Amino acid sequence: MSNAMHWRALTTLDLPDVETIAAKVHPSFPEDMTVFAERQRLYPDGTLLLELDGVPAGYIISHPWRLGAIPALNALLGAIPDDADTYYLHDLALLPAARGTGAAAMIVGEMLRHAKARGFPSISLVAVNGSLSFWYKHGFRAVAAPELAEKLASYEATARYMVRRLV
Repeated sequence: MSNAMHWRALTTLDLPDVETIAAKVHPSFPEDMTVFAERQRLYPDGTLLLELDGVPAGYIISHPWRLGAIPALNALLGAIPDDADTYYLHDLALLPAARGTGAAAMIVGEMLRHAKARGFPSISLVAVNGSLSFWYKHGFRAVAAPELAEKLASYEATARYMVRRLV
């Protein structure tokens, strides 16, 4: 097996694969396919699918948002805010076959370039599943945000709001 790796634009035809990957990677954080579909429709440039040898193996869902705010888990956004001042990484999920391939670092680098090119001063996210060290390695830092405590707890007790400044 050659393990040819390729990130490409996510299409609506990929949504069943995204739902399958999400169920395997994030079983404790279920989201309806309508959530993935809305984010793909609202900001297609921030939704990508990872293929290994032509087989879906991961995805990223991201979009402009407001610094210091996080969308509720499994909730529709309605719209991208006109006053968005951060680029939000909603979800990065890789199947076990894609881990250790460099795919995560590759797409994080691409999202950093994407956000910077569009003038966002920061990228933000919620770290879950013991991923703090991964995000820390990529320049993100946990931010104390007591006003987000309830939303963070809806993810998991150890969820942390993290930000990386781009300017």
